[in-house]
Amino acid sequence: MTRPPSARFERRKKDIVSSAVQAMNRKGVRGMTLADVATQLGIVPTGVIYYFKNKEELAEACFQLGIARYREFARAGEEHASARERIAAFSKAYFDFRYQVVTGQADDIAVFNDVRALNRETVNVAYVDMFRHGRQLFDAPETAGLSRLAKNARSHLLLSQAFWNVVWLQGLDPQDYGRAWERSTSILVDGLRAPGALWNPLPLTSLNPEGEGDAGEMFLRAATHLINEEGYLGASIDKISARLNLTKGAFYYHHETKDELVVACFERTFQIMRRAIRQAESASANGLQALATAAVALVECQTSGNSPLLRTSALTTAPESIQPQIVAKFNSVSDRFAALICDGVADGSIRPVDVNIAAQMLTAMINAAAELHFWTPGMTYGQAADLYVRPFFEGLLAPL
Repeated sequence: MTRPPSARFERRKKDIVSSAVQAMNRKGVRGMTLADVATQLGIVPTGVIYYFKNKEELAEACFQLGIARYREFARAGEEHASARERIAAFSKAYFDFRYQVVTGQADDIAVFNDVRALNRETVNVAYVDMFRHGRQLFDAPETAGLSRLAKNARSHLLLSQAFWNVVWLQGLDPQDYGRAWERSTSILVDGLRAPGALWNPLPLTSLNPEGEGDAGEMFLRAATHLINEEGYLGASIDKISARLNLTKGAFYYHHETKDELVVACFERTFQIMRRAIRQAESASANGLQALATAAVALVECQTSGNSPLLRTSALTTAPESIQPQIVAKFNSVSDRFAALICDGVADGSIRPVDVNIAAQMLTAMINAAAELHFWTPGMTYGQAADLYVRPFFEGLLAPL
């Protein structure tokens, strides 16, 4: 007979997973090493291998732990009858957990930036099951009229907001998490649009940077696609060049190093976002229309596949030396969104909300659009505006 694991064995295994989560959240799956984990615990790498055969098995344990946590958040919501109560309870469970983490009462969980890069069937199945539980929060009377496709899009939006919250919560005092929960949940269920304001985003002209057809822009576009799919470490120069049927020499003609390429990809993304905001501001009649116009245009960039934006998940696995300048530019774009929201509140087209939280949530919605196609099979080009962007502005409970 096999004896059950001892309490000491389970404690050590838990410590290893906790250490690996910290390493993965800094460096991604491919950047995390067993040596990193062992060093943090003050043991030799073979001490980790005794519990986990390889890095992939350890990463799987980290992701499964995070998935189990999100299942708990969903169960907290499922205990309620209405969709409004379910979404609020799901969000409350998440914010309570984040409070426990920052106050040392609970271990952190892995972010899901690299979950697809791991590509382990057991994790993929569990991840999809987690999404299904999130979608069940919309199985309530007030959302009975929504199609399966609409529920899928809104479920992705809800979960993506939770995934992103960890980014902006870092700037708050833990004692303010309760207030942040109330304000973010208000935006989730009731949206930004003020009563009586019209949903009428305008079409914008091309947002692509200049030199759209030259080799340099083609490299940036291909690199953005690949980094979004496989992370910084997974997107090798060989893979980027092969995707374009070009040589590595062609790459080095435009970029001396891979780090330089990543910075250029982020700068291209910022150019597109700033161009969308400027065009939307000059063409719109009020703050809501400007914000909606920019948001729809940027989500279409992500969903069309023609001009993708680099997902912020790439930042967590990029070299630490280039992260501060990129974070500063992301904050600058978020500030521009906050300014548009202020304009809308002032002219009455956007209801009074916490503009800083709303700007972060808008950024999260645009960022997560890169993965929308995984959860909404059958969605045609152009439907994202109505099924994904509009619910953010009108609330997750708004009818189609």
